[in-house]
Amino acid sequence: MRKAMVLFASLIAGSALAADAAAEGEHKEDVAGYILHHVSDSHEYEFEIPLSHEHKSIHLPEILIPFHEGACAKVSTDHGEVVPGLGAGCLDLSITKHTVMMWLAAALLILFILGFSNRDKSKLVPRGVGANMFEMLIVFVRDELAIKNIGKEEGPRYVPYLLTAFFFILFMNMLGLVPWMATATGNLAITAGLAICTFVLTQVAGIRAAGLGGYLGHLTGGVAPWLWPIMIPVEILGLFTKPFALTMRLFANMLAGHIVLFFLLGLIFMLGHPAVALVSVPFAMGIYLLELFVAFVQAYVFTMLSALFIGMGVAMGHHHDAHGEHGHGHKEGGPSHDHGRAHA
Repeated sequence: MRKAMVLFASLIAGSALAADAAAEGEHKEDVAGYILHHVSDSHEYEFEIPLSHEHKSIHLPEILIPFHEGACAKVSTDHGEVVPGLGAGCLDLSITKHTVMMWLAAALLILFILGFSNRDKSKLVPRGVGANMFEMLIVFVRDELAIKNIGKEEGPRYVPYLLTAFFFILFMNMLGLVPWMATATGNLAITAGLAICTFVLTQVAGIRAAGLGGYLGHLTGGVAPWLWPIMIPVEILGLFTKPFALTMRLFANMLAGHIVLFFLLGLIFMLGHPAVALVSVPFAMGIYLLELFVAFVQAYVFTMLSALFIGMGVAMGHHHDAHGEHGHGHKEGGPSHDHGRAHA
């Protein structure tokens, strides 16, 4: 408590000194612009050469596919030149900074898996800290996420996807904490792409478990036909709220963490006095360590929710079977319609 009060008093004192400095017209940096530039995607990869003040920029290739002549002509706006979207007839497949981070995370993940995999089948016990760490995480995803949420019978079928999602998101999150790197999961398009993969797999699991007829029949909610005009739109809306939640949760958490981290460091330049660093740097270090924890938590939450949604799709088939055997009644002690844990 005493240390917190000292830090708070230091921040107030630093703010007062900074206000005086600002009043004298000292140089002020565009911190907000720097933060937005750093967390947003770009067609350039910028980095600083170590032990020097020299900055380098690598222009990444732009790949534009026009559907008709002139569709990809850049439009000048207040934020610079912008490439027209797909609605204007231009397909933008350009390689961006976040694309590079995503590829780098995939390459590192493959290298780690190959490096820590046990190629000697006669030795069942993994050797080394890295191999044991990977085994612990793999067993955790299989037993605690896949089997508990999907069931013993169907759970192992979806373990490869859940493991891929968990480690891929984890590596992208961790890369964002390395200097001169960026967080690909702070890009809405990438988190939406991951959520679409889960959405497709959830629908496949539901159709596979209940059949196409049972899957479509589930959209009626089991209510009387005169209520279908209300129930069917509600059920369809419910299908898309799940991937939307996956998309926004991962994107917002990773983006917000980095903005807070940069904002704390930016206080030194915003308030314009070196004394502010005595407070902002320790706080930034605390947020940085918290971000290490958040990287694991967000990978876990995305994988857990994916397993939960897939388990709900699998439970749809059991629910359909229960309806077939007992009409609209529910078998006592049978599987739950809402949760795949009942199948474990």
